[in-house]
Amino acid sequence: MRAVPETRREKTTRPNPPEPHPQNPMNQSTTVSPAELRQKLEAGSLQLIDARLEDDYGAEHLPGAENNCVFEVAFLERAESSLPDRSAAICVYGASEASHESRVASEKLRRAGYRQVIEFPGGLEGWKDAGFKTEQGAPPEPEAPRPEGSFPVDLGESRVEWLGRNLLNKHWGTVALASGELQFSDGRLSGGEFVLDMTRMDCADLAGHELHDVLIDHLQSDDFFDTERYPEARLVIDSAEPIPDRGAGQPNLWVRAQLTLCGVTRPLNFEAAAGFAEGGKPAAQASVAIDRTDWNVIYGSGKFFKRLAGHLVNDMIELQIRILTD
Repeated sequence: MRAVPETRREKTTRPNPPEPHPQNPMNQSTTVSPAELRQKLEAGSLQLIDARLEDDYGAEHLPGAENNCVFEVAFLERAESSLPDRSAAICVYGASEASHESRVASEKLRRAGYRQVIEFPGGLEGWKDAGFKTEQGAPPEPEAPRPEGSFPVDLGESRVEWLGRNLLNKHWGTVALASGELQFSDGRLSGGEFVLDMTRMDCADLAGHELHDVLIDHLQSDDFFDTERYPEARLVIDSAEPIPDRGAGQPNLWVRAQLTLCGVTRPLNFEAAAGFAEGGKPAAQASVAIDRTDWNVIYGSGKFFKRLAGHLVNDMIELQIRILTD
């Protein structure tokens, strides 16, 4: 028998990779076109759910649809009550392909165990674009005219919250609003002014604790805001320009303002959201971070002191501003 040369190697046969495990078809997302949905509705083979707001459904909806708004926490509870059979075929739709009601609703239903969930992504808009008829009711109430002018701040409903930190800890609370107003023109925020009463501060995380007054006294002393000399701070809004492509729920304005604190006035620019609350009341909100040392509040700042040990305090102070007008 001849020896096998050392350079020779037996051919290794590798097994074919395993076939990917097929997805459970019951859990796959199934979509339909307007024509396919119409055919299924004519055949009476599914339950149609409109996942939009009740008012929008009442104004106009697809024929035979029932309303179950996906934004409400009772969405699944209502679905289970009206559709106890989880094997039944269900189709959900929303406003349009750009609005995600149907996507969210179909996912919730599949997670809840419904096995034949169909999504009509085109929604009401896609159905109408295909030339199909809808069922119509009373149109939604028209929006109230947008107020114009200057509106005093509701001091009971408005608030300014502060948050300060050091390396490992933080404190937070409120500072009282003494007065203020918002100015609106052409339906949007254009200006305003707020006065903060620096003598009326509290610390929420130390409420009821013996150290609460110790901290507030420290903040109101000449270490920080020196409220005996400077009892008020003032924020004046010079302008508010729309930020392009910002939708509802996002900061939609770039605000240019002047903040006077501890006798120093400096520009302060920040993003804010403004609009109209229930009843058409103008409102605004913003999350603002300021470097206190720009207003000569330097206690515990690493920029101004070489060794601070446990007395180090972050330079940045965060302000959460919520303004509602009367």
